[in-house]
Amino acid sequence: MATAFKNLSDYDASKIPAANDMRFAIVVAEWNSEITFALLQGACDTLIRYGAGEENIHVEYVPGSFELTAGAKMVADHKQVDAVICIGCVIRGETPHFDYICQSVTSGITNLNVMYPIPFVFG
Repeated sequence: MATAFKNLSDYDASKIPAANDMRFAIVVAEWNSEITFALLQGACDTLIRYGAGEENIHVEYVPGSFELTAGAKMVADHKQVDAVICIGCVIRGETPHFDYICQSVTSGITNLNVMYPIPFVFG
């Protein structure tokens, strides 16, 4: 694996732009909440660490990862945000359900990035 010897959490913090005056939406799936809510907390903590005000972080919940695309689109249509972060978790089982959900979410978030002038982050 290409990342086996690289800590992906290592980065040069001085190269991260300040998030002051930026508004963020985070759309998080409730399914697999042990994982997604921990990722949500990490995203909020990181945004705040880089200057985002708590009042500038809007969180919306959707039932599962499949609904992330629709939730992200609704947020972009109704909130003034500079970026939308989408957080979900799909666990591979013995059926092709994992592949269907992952492909749908990937395509949906890709389409949102093409349709809107703001980034939709795939988490």
